[in-house]
Parts: sequence; C-alpha cells; structure tokens
Amino acid sequence: MITWSARSPELPPYSVAFGHGRHRRVLDLPLVVWLAVIWVLLWGTFSWANLVNGVVVAVLLCLAFPLPPADLGLRLHPWGILKLLLYLLWDMWISGVRVTKQIFVDYPHRAAVLAIPLRCRSELMLTATAVAVSNVPGGSVIELRRATATLFVHVLDADDPKALETARRSVWRTEELTVRAFGSREEIARVSADPRQEDAT
Repeated sequence: MITWSARSPELPPYSVAFGHGRHRRVLDLPLVVWLAVIWVLLWGTFSWANLVNGVVVAVLLCLAFPLPPADLGLRLHPWGILKLLLYLLWDMWISGVRVTKQIFVDYPHRAAVLAIPLRCRSELMLTATAVAVSNVPGGSVIELRRATATLFVHVLDADDPKALETARRSVWRTEELTVRAFGSREEIARVSADPRQEDAT
C-alpha cells in the first residue's frame, strides 16, 4: 500500500509511505533531494549521471535505514532551487578566475580567516549554506559555529578591504539563495533582512 502525505496527516510534508505495519517505509522526498544534492556536490562536477546516481543512492539509503517520521524543516521551492544552482555554477566560474588571478597576478600578501554571521538559525540551513560555500573556489570553510550562527571562511587577500567585503556578500548571497531553495517561511523571512542589521541585533 502506498500513502501520500497529503492524504495522511501523520506523515511529514512531501513524503510517501510504502507498506504497512512493521514493513512500512517512509520515503521523505525533500530528504531524498537533499541527499542527491550532497552527492553531486561531493563529486564536485554536475552531470546527469551524478544526479541520477545520487537519487538512486538517496532512495536506497532512506529505504535501508528508515528514520522515524519527522518534519526536518526542509521545503522544496523549484524556482529557488534553479536560481541556487545557476548562481553556484556562475560563482564557481567567477571565483575560479578570481583565485587564479590572485595567485599568479596579484600575489596575495596575507591570508586570513573571516568570521561571517549568518541570518538563518536552523542547523539544516546552516549546514546547507556551509556546504554550498565550501564548493566555491576560494571559499574554504574553516568552521561553522552553530551556537552563534557564524561561518568562518578562509580568504586569500586579507589586505584588500574590498576583497573582504566581496567575500562577506558572497556568503550572504549564497545563504539567502540556499534558504529560498530549501527553507521554511520563517527562515526565508529572516534571510530577507539586511545581514548587517541582523548582526547588530
């Protein structure tokens, strides 16, 4: 028997239940999508083969190691997901050119670790933002401090204030697009605010 979450209030949103009794398995579709995204990011290159393999592995993991039904706070916003993917592809290309220029032309004098306060508060969105940032050249994540929602990022040219400001804005933009792709209404409202005002409060 297959049960869709819209017909079964006890199931999390966007989930499908297979079977009944002890053999019942709940397939959380947002979790499957998220695991597939992680799979593609870990490979470092986007291809349809990686995407299909990621979905298959995610489904097998969810069926082999079932979790109790729970709302993880993960939502799927198709337009937001598309914007996030396009932005990450563009940012990877731009950042790759920038890092190459810094190494072979500008010769960065001093590297530093930049503490960047984030606006999202859920562990899921914080982790998603950190993963997205770490996959962009020049955006090495050193630490994610969940208690203060602070991301520590390694930057190459700490002597240039413009480079530091660019790094901050890039992380904040990635955070906003990530939350708009997978976050709840509350998280989306939070990342819509000015990050500097959020830091001041």
